[in-house]
Amino acid sequence: MSRRRDTLFGLALVSAAALALAGCASGADDAPADGGGEYGLVDAGVLTVCSDIPFPPFEFEGGDNGTGYTGFDIDLLDAIAQSLDLELAIVVTNFDALQSGTALLAGNCDLGGSAMTITEERKANIDFSDPYYDSLQSLLVPEGSDITGIDDLDGKRVGVQQGTTGEIYATENAAGATLVQFPSDGELWPAIQAKQIDAILQDQPVNLEHENADSGYVIVEEYDTDEQYGFAFAKGEKVELREAVNAALQDLRDSGEYDTIYDAYFTAN
Repeated sequence: MSRRRDTLFGLALVSAAALALAGCASGADDAPADGGGEYGLVDAGVLTVCSDIPFPPFEFEGGDNGTGYTGFDIDLLDAIAQSLDLELAIVVTNFDALQSGTALLAGNCDLGGSAMTITEERKANIDFSDPYYDSLQSLLVPEGSDITGIDDLDGKRVGVQQGTTGEIYATENAAGATLVQFPSDGELWPAIQAKQIDAILQDQPVNLEHENADSGYVIVEEYDTDEQYGFAFAKGEKVELREAVNAALQDLRDSGEYDTIYDAYFTAN
């Protein structure tokens, strides 16, 4: 939504006009006078974020921030938006369109926030913020499965999310496995429950969420891939916004608010 001041019509006393001008000047340091116009936003006064949902605990339906969504990424972005005096809006977007940069170049959103690993390949099409989360890959299987690790995947059907680093890791390391691509975790999780696949190889926090929610599934192996997540921006565009997001992210770390948001999703795990 745009923030607009009511236009004053008619005659006004000089003293009243001066007071009004003083009021505008006093707020100039607190918020952008043009609703964040210097950031080149899709919608003035709004930080519009493209995100692939669901991908718990990073993004999923719920919360009370007015977007209809919550999760670690969403809450962190909401805090960043507030620090920039902007509202937050979420546009649900296919992850492949995000990681390829297509959705960002199309101008559908100001940035992508969707647990996206920073990679050299993606940097060819995307500019990233500073890293905000360190992640691992992992292998989730039904309790009692004969799969105890990646070496047992020969001849098995392994679910992966298309376009992700989990898919890349499985392609390079799951010898003999049949990789079954899904557009998101929203399809991966029901697929293993329906026995359509034998395992899921994806980001550890997401598999951990499933393990905690259902004792019938267990993570049997984790893989230290030195991955870090970053917020994504269209290549060569929105430089001022990216710098502002980085500064806000650092402020949240310095103030301890980042830790508060992080602890809400990960410390209990």
